[in-house]
Amino acid sequence: MSVRTVGSIVALAAAVVLIASCGVAPQQWQPIDAATASSTSSGATSAAVQETSPADARAGDLSSGSDAGTSSYSVSPSTPDSASGSPNMTLFSSLAPTATDTPRANPPAASSVVPATEIARVLGTLAVKGRAPKTGYTRAQFGPAWSDDVTVDGGHNGCDTRNDILRRDLTGLAIKADTGGCTVLTGTLHDAYTGKTIAFTRGQATSGAVQIDHVVALLDAWQKGAQQLSAAQRQNMANDPLNLQAVDGPTNEQKGAGDAATWLPPNKAYRCTYVSRQIEVKAKYHLWVTQAEKDAILRVLATCGAGVPSTAAVSSVSSKPPMTTFAAKPPTGTLNPPASTAKPPVSTVKPPMTTSAAKPPSTTAAPKPVGCHPLSSAGNCYKPGQLCAKRDHGVTGVAGSGKAIKCVDGNGTWRWVAA
Repeated sequence: MSVRTVGSIVALAAAVVLIASCGVAPQQWQPIDAATASSTSSGATSAAVQETSPADARAGDLSSGSDAGTSSYSVSPSTPDSASGSPNMTLFSSLAPTATDTPRANPPAASSVVPATEIARVLGTLAVKGRAPKTGYTRAQFGPAWSDDVTVDGGHNGCDTRNDILRRDLTGLAIKADTGGCTVLTGTLHDAYTGKTIAFTRGQATSGAVQIDHVVALLDAWQKGAQQLSAAQRQNMANDPLNLQAVDGPTNEQKGAGDAATWLPPNKAYRCTYVSRQIEVKAKYHLWVTQAEKDAILRVLATCGAGVPSTAAVSSVSSKPPMTTFAAKPPTGTLNPPASTAKPPVSTVKPPMTTSAAKPPSTTAAPKPVGCHPLSSAGNCYKPGQLCAKRDHGVTGVAGSGKAIKCVDGNGTWRWVAA
């Protein structure tokens, strides 16, 4: 064996020892190609939705919000987004986790941080321009609200986007039966914008307590470059989990369509994460910022210290919703016997005839006709024209002659007259 061969073996052995001591598997050194970075970046950070119309909130489970007085919501069908492969997103994409079927709380515990200097660098790549007019803006420019027909993370998983975000951001979920694990009935939100804990209950009068915010408001996007995007790209943006966040309803309405220069979350501890996500969304969809907006973001980043907590743990939604198993109804134990179709036999025996009791004889004797009264041997009988008693008014009788007579009032004097 030559000296050169021995030297090669020693070098190879040293390399193996070095790899083992570092605890790093060789396959982890494989570079991430552009396609991998692009597909991962769709869900690289936490998400949020705003601009949902009050009508959506009343639909039973949709959030409400405002966009500078314009109704707003979320999106629908899309085609691949050319912006998803933006080189500015490489840093954030590398932190994105694999999607899981288990809903996660919001905000998550930070597993890593993004240096504030790197976030500022990405901000520096965004164009700085004035705000374009609102001309032509309608919610319909971003497609149907909460459409599943998109190519961003969570698209085509069989659930609407709103429920995707609720399942991702809420804890203690109760899922409605027979909805394929999609529809959230109840849950608890640990709101990143306010720091409050909010109970969510699905319903027209209650769903508005938890709304879905667009981190970059749709009207703000429209005025800063979204007009130049394709309809499919705008639909993707409105349903992209990167840009959606379940939040306190009233706080979402206060935000409206504001950018970082006009609105920041009341919870100051979340502002670094919030502005970094706005930068990610604007870089991904090639939107610009105003000078006032850029200055406001830089002021926030100056307070972030060494880095901003990564929100990668909530940056995506499961491609397949968690299937909730509902307990089957316990067996009743005894099956109901089949209904008998046989008719009962008809009895041919006639019931005994019941004989009604004879009516008792009347105890009241029929009034005797008035005739010769009083009966006397003198034959003193009443005759027409004779006086009769007032108590006999209306009484009929027979006169001595055998003719019918009646006692009537004759102007205060009662007399017998021919009946």
